[in-house]
Amino acid sequence: MKHLLLLLFSVFILSCNAEKIETTKSIQSQQYITVLGTAQDGGFPHIGCQKECCANFYKGTASKQKVVSLGLIDKESQKKFLFEATPDISTQLDDLERNHLKTSTIIDGVFLTHAHIGHYAGLIYFGREALGKKNIQVFAMPKMKEYLTQNGPWSQLVDIQNIVFSDLKKDSTLTITPTLKVTPFLVPHRDEFSETVGYKVEGKNKTALFIPDINKWNLWKKNIVEEVKKIDYAFLDATFLKDGEINRPMSEVPHPFIEETVSLFQNEPTEVKNKVIFIHFNHTNPALQPNSKERKALEKLGFRVASEGDRYNL
Repeated sequence: MKHLLLLLFSVFILSCNAEKIETTKSIQSQQYITVLGTAQDGGFPHIGCQKECCANFYKGTASKQKVVSLGLIDKESQKKFLFEATPDISTQLDDLERNHLKTSTIIDGVFLTHAHIGHYAGLIYFGREALGKKNIQVFAMPKMKEYLTQNGPWSQLVDIQNIVFSDLKKDSTLTITPTLKVTPFLVPHRDEFSETVGYKVEGKNKTALFIPDINKWNLWKKNIVEEVKKIDYAFLDATFLKDGEINRPMSEVPHPFIEETVSLFQNEPTEVKNKVIFIHFNHTNPALQPNSKERKALEKLGFRVASEGDRYNL
């Protein structure tokens, strides 16, 4: 009798666990953001880098890190979108197809932030030398559209309609599926060829900010801490950990150091810090590496660090 009771109890526990797993699967959001890349424009390993960080890749002790990109999935509407057209676009689009949502269209739209190489150079693979597909929708601000239209080789994509534009306006919300909205907003950056925007993404239940590039938080008209409090996730510029990280004047490539961002949030509760997801890491930034002490220290403080494959339900 004792053995029978133990057997029944074991079956009960197993069935409860099975039910719990099944319920967890059933409540997974049909809308979510997935991280497709985390590195700054030059990627990791970086061209010309002879430092230990990149040497570790060639030794086989560090993994390649793709250039910063997010995928936006809406399975209810059977649509998927890409934020940034990076030099790694081929494998990033394959990731979306293979691991998230396979449809008859390789992508339903690409949102661009600005005209620095890691954020638009991948568009070239839509051209006749590579994919050669027609009418891929590109969401771009006015100066970004003008730059692509008037300068080769990008202009050829426009001329033969590999890409078609959906015009964006600052602070104007675009409904891209019945329950997904995207709003671009201007941020200060090195705007040599185009303006620079971040994006707010609104899903059924949650919202996110995506600001991979900005000069300094105090140059923005908005308060980043207050903006983060209003949303659920904030993918923020984490190019450099601290001053002196690279062997050239860092004023030439201004970004908010992670140390500066952490300082702005130091007096906020954990639930606010936990909304911050650092992304867009230079190859020299030790927080790019999964097991670094710097990354662990950030996570211990309550912040999050983006990794390829992460999902954030909307």
